[in-house]
Amino acid sequence: MQKVEREMIFQAQTQGIMEGWLERLGAKLDHLFIKKGLLLVLVGFLLGRALILAKIAPFALPFFAAVFLMRKEKTGQAAIAVVLGALTTSIPSAGFTFASIGAFFIFYLIFSRLSSDRVKVLPLNVLIASLATRLSLTYVFNHELVYYDIMMSIIEAGLGYILTLIFIQSVPLLSIRRRKQVLKNEEIICLIILLASVLTGTIGWSVYDISVEHVLSRYLVMLFAFIGGAAIGSTVGVVTGLILSLANVASLYQMSLLAFSGLLGGLLKDGKKFGVGIGLLIGTLLIGLYGEGTTDLLPTILESCIAILIFLLTPKAAISKIAKFIPGTEEHAQEQQQYMRKVRDVTAKRVEQFSTLFHALSNSFNYQGLTNKDEDDSREIDYFLSNVTEKTCQTCFRKTKCWEDNFNTTYDYMLEIMRECETNSSGPPNRTLQREWDNHCVKGARVYEEIKQELSFYHANQRLKKQVQESRRLVADQLLGVSQVMDNFAKEIQRERENHQHQEDQIIEVLAGMGIELGQIDIYSLKSGNVDIELSIPYCNGTGEAEKVIAPMLSDILGETIVVKKEDCAPFPHGYCQVALGSAKAFVVDTGVAHAAKGGAFVSGDCYSTIELGAGKYAIAISDGMGNGERAFLESNETLVLLQKILQSGIEEKVAIKSVNSVLSLRTTDEIFSTLDLAMIDLQDANVKFLKIGSSPSFIKRGENVKKIEASNLPMGIIQDFEVDVVSDQLKSGDILVMMSDGVFEGPSHVENYDIWMKRKLKEIRTEDPQEIADILLEEVIRTSGQIQDDMTVIVAKIQHNIPKWASIPVYPSKKAL
Repeated sequence: MQKVEREMIFQAQTQGIMEGWLERLGAKLDHLFIKKGLLLVLVGFLLGRALILAKIAPFALPFFAAVFLMRKEKTGQAAIAVVLGALTTSIPSAGFTFASIGAFFIFYLIFSRLSSDRVKVLPLNVLIASLATRLSLTYVFNHELVYYDIMMSIIEAGLGYILTLIFIQSVPLLSIRRRKQVLKNEEIICLIILLASVLTGTIGWSVYDISVEHVLSRYLVMLFAFIGGAAIGSTVGVVTGLILSLANVASLYQMSLLAFSGLLGGLLKDGKKFGVGIGLLIGTLLIGLYGEGTTDLLPTILESCIAILIFLLTPKAAISKIAKFIPGTEEHAQEQQQYMRKVRDVTAKRVEQFSTLFHALSNSFNYQGLTNKDEDDSREIDYFLSNVTEKTCQTCFRKTKCWEDNFNTTYDYMLEIMRECETNSSGPPNRTLQREWDNHCVKGARVYEEIKQELSFYHANQRLKKQVQESRRLVADQLLGVSQVMDNFAKEIQRERENHQHQEDQIIEVLAGMGIELGQIDIYSLKSGNVDIELSIPYCNGTGEAEKVIAPMLSDILGETIVVKKEDCAPFPHGYCQVALGSAKAFVVDTGVAHAAKGGAFVSGDCYSTIELGAGKYAIAISDGMGNGERAFLESNETLVLLQKILQSGIEEKVAIKSVNSVLSLRTTDEIFSTLDLAMIDLQDANVKFLKIGSSPSFIKRGENVKKIEASNLPMGIIQDFEVDVVSDQLKSGDILVMMSDGVFEGPSHVENYDIWMKRKLKEIRTEDPQEIADILLEEVIRTSGQIQDDMTVIVAKIQHNIPKWASIPVYPSKKAL
């Protein structure tokens, strides 16, 4: 065992050393070829050698111009490279290249004064420089210009114009690091043209009758066919073969060989590198027999075998690096996914930072300092007594005797007088205290009056201070609630969508077996109780195919009830209908409401609301404003509107109610209060939470049993700081929840015990329809009291199991693999 462990450690160390060495080697090569510009020198040398029809040299000057525009510091290296490349073919070709570069600079100086847009002017500059140089040199050497020379010069200049546009797109790919990891289709074609043009510079190179040009071109086709598939492979084959055949007309059949090999290699890419190699061999055999015949077939096959060998030796890392730039490849998709993951993480981090900020602000507003309440009260009393003594004792001749010799006695007397005035502001004064104070102070009556006057300012200051503290508490609660919402939102952002490709294929297969063809399917979640699926189906003509067939089949496959959440039918035949499916709620709530205004008026001070929140919860609320009429209606309606907005934002119920209470208590100095009766029903497990703020009791009827639900909280707006009592209960299917305002609960005037009377009436009602129960109960209260003495509102909710409209359709057991 120890020997095996040592060997494993040795292998791991060796692998680490090799990976580090390869990484350093790659970094050095990258620095040498990209940053130092050696790759540009090699490409320039080969493009300087490249010729079309053994006479036209349109590649050198456009490449030099593109380098001059994109990387001006490498201009000298590019010029030397293209001139040396041309020199290897012939001295006149080198002379033309050198002269065209000189003409390029002359015309560049002219055009730069006419236009500041160098990119648009550059191709025209190359065209004129190439045409002028070729015509001038031809006239100098031949002493005449024939029609053929003029036409060839125009063709060469036109090719130079086009190649300049192409090289402007492709040269940056070889010389600088790209920030974006996506190549447009035009950039891919331009890069292929550049690489094919570089291969043109290898024409004539051979080793033991093996053409370097053929080996490299076939290797290039295999590489792109393996990366991009049949479309990219055949495109590379056509472009490369076309450019090489222009350089050597005898090799025109090579275009067919490369294109066909690229197509076969792309189709066989699932067989990995060997599959692509087999595609090249098949193409070589078929096209080779057609073009060269059996006599020269062996060298062609040998060239393909060498290209396959080089392709097999190409590192996987290098291929993956190139594939990241090609749209449609798996590497490109992973790169994009990684980029989106980074964006998602950055966004979530920013949201978390805002959540932390709001939490810190909440703590800051809740911070009350280092002093406690007793110290604050003592300080306020000291300020109060200081104001009194400033107006009375400051000019008194006995100031020193009272406040220096008898400080404690004087202070205690004034504090006791203050307490006496507070507790007995309207009754007769304390004679004993008043007589003792008169014996102690020569200005006793005046001090009494000043204390009474100062108390009004003192109490106003205390009320203002409480309002400020409540404002701070309100802001702190709101900030804390926002912090919690943003923290949950950040966690939701970081939940990455799972890959459900296998499940999507299974659903497509099952539905196809039933004769339903899906256009597209996206599975966002398969979590129990939170299934989220979107799909498109052919035009259904409003037959409800999704609701009647697809949803029941998915219900059987997933083992839970699936319903259609949203369906958008195609507006025309042969289109596709978009369907959103999700988990059905375990319970549903059916409600009924009955209400009446005081004295039969049109406006009631009671308001009610039933809200289905997005978190699978159902809220029922009743608010009773103080008094009756329009003002009470506005008060209760605003309470419910505020509550609904806060609950829909995702803030927890207690914080929501406290926030509404704080707003109501701080908004006005008028004594306007409102009650709130809130029931939050969870539609997944039927658990209910009651939050009652000064409201009447609620009742739960289960069969013949009636249960009372109540809590002791003052109405909203009376006090600034209060705790919300939450009463929880577990409902069952068939339970009936009855909520009412005080006008209904306390409506019967002759009843001594409202609880017993209400329970008895609920037991006597035999119907289970919520609306009928609400109507019967309201009518019974009005008949019993004989009149509508107060605003009355009754809400009845019945909780039932959610029974789907369509039963699940059983699927063959082997298909239920989800």
